[in-house]
Amino acid sequence: MQNLLLILGSVLIVFSWMHLIRYEVWWIRAADFPHLQLAVPLFLIFASYLIWFDIDSPKEYVFISVTTITLIYHLYRIRPYTRLHSHQVLSSEKEQKSGDGLKLMIFNVFMDNTRCDEFLQQVYQYNPDIVLAVETNQHWMNKLKPLEKIYEYRVSCPLENTYGMLFYSRFPIKHKEINFLVQDDIPSLYVQLTLPSKRVIDLYGVHPRPPAPGENNRSTERDVELIQVGKRAKVATNPVIVAGDLNDVAWSHTTRLFQRLSGLLDPRIGRGFFNTFNAKYWLLRWPLDHVFVSHHFKLIDIERLPNCGSDHFPMFAHFCYEPDPEAKENKPQAEASDYKEASEKEQQLEEEKA
Repeated sequence: MQNLLLILGSVLIVFSWMHLIRYEVWWIRAADFPHLQLAVPLFLIFASYLIWFDIDSPKEYVFISVTTITLIYHLYRIRPYTRLHSHQVLSSEKEQKSGDGLKLMIFNVFMDNTRCDEFLQQVYQYNPDIVLAVETNQHWMNKLKPLEKIYEYRVSCPLENTYGMLFYSRFPIKHKEINFLVQDDIPSLYVQLTLPSKRVIDLYGVHPRPPAPGENNRSTERDVELIQVGKRAKVATNPVIVAGDLNDVAWSHTTRLFQRLSGLLDPRIGRGFFNTFNAKYWLLRWPLDHVFVSHHFKLIDIERLPNCGSDHFPMFAHFCYEPDPEAKENKPQAEASDYKEASEKEQQLEEEKA
């Protein structure tokens, strides 16, 4: 039993640190996901070892020391997404009916999901101003046709490759683009919306291809798409929202790089994980569906909504345009090494396409 605990603990320790290797193969990048799933069994092994066995050899002292450091590291990575951390996006005290309010719902529908009516009912219940549905094809576009009676302004890009997008808005669309930033079959959305107060905001909808078997053996394409959206958000003159299924967890190196490059804020920090995937397996859940905002917004509400047939939960967020000087001062900042890494990734793809 003692050797078994040592072996199992050592395997978990190796996997815990493996994501620090800056190699873009999918199985190394996947190691950035399960900090909580690794910390819990590692703690149980750690506690069992201390209870059942005496620590009387150099090998055991090393094991206990490294396990302790690894557990502290896991807690450090996930702590921002608990109530032990301060809010990155402050709570708004304005009335919810303010002309600067914005309610957003995002949902990866799972293209083969047949429970379309349940999603429609959630839209009716939560009454968002904006709906972004990804992984939508022509079938889903037909099923969501009742939303056209509610949302006058729309952008449609249904695709049969699980990367289609449908966008519905109560707010007038001043400008709209469907871009294929990195891959010819992976769209992203850019719209300029006019709020009732006449303020114009920029919204980006994204759903990059994940590094996963059967999808992409590496993370390069996903990373570069997020880098390019982040750089555009950085230089935007309007308030910015980026939303969608990023196919990456909130605490990963790539998502934190995106935040530093964009200067955008995460409303989940200080509030919770809001794990949206996988809706079917509660032990394997991570926050893959994201909403990031510029310092111009404060939060009224954020919720993970009930499952309606997909492998993702829908997400709902209610913001208010309420610029915060403190948030502007404390927003994530990119360093020279971040710009260098971003440039190297972009250059790698350019050279491969040439």
